[in-house]
Amino acid sequence: MPSATLNKFGYPMTLVGETKHWAVLVRPEQPTLGSLVMICREPVTAFGEVSPAAFAEMGGVVARIEALLRDFIGYAKINYLMLMMVDPDVHFHVIPRYEGSREHNGLSVPDAGWPGPPALGTAVKPDEAALKDLVATLRARWAGLPA
Repeated sequence: MPSATLNKFGYPMTLVGETKHWAVLVRPEQPTLGSLVMICREPVTAFGEVSPAAFAEMGGVVARIEALLRDFIGYAKINYLMLMMVDPDVHFHVIPRYEGSREHNGLSVPDAGWPGPPALGTAVKPDEAALKDLVATLRARWAGLPA
């Protein structure tokens, strides 16, 4: 059964890829184009509770995320935010950073916070069709990356 955090971020509709311990989803609100959420699939609510196996797997998931987003939007920096103030399960918001805007099939998303902290409050919320297209594009690219 999916966790509350997986459900909140639209699992399984927004799923890009998953491993035994982690799920990577498109963030329904995009502070920058390609923003993701990396959610631990274990029933843990504190980072220190994540199992050694999940920690070991996390490095490969991060490398795959960075390869995916580097190819997709050519980010300049990438931010991993572990906020966990509202959503209880261990997760990171993955925010690719760039100067200006990036576009995908008519969806334009500026990095309103560049070069400072991400401007989460000014995120673009794609309509259902644009979100499905973004998920499908990233899912296909994820599948083509080495595991």
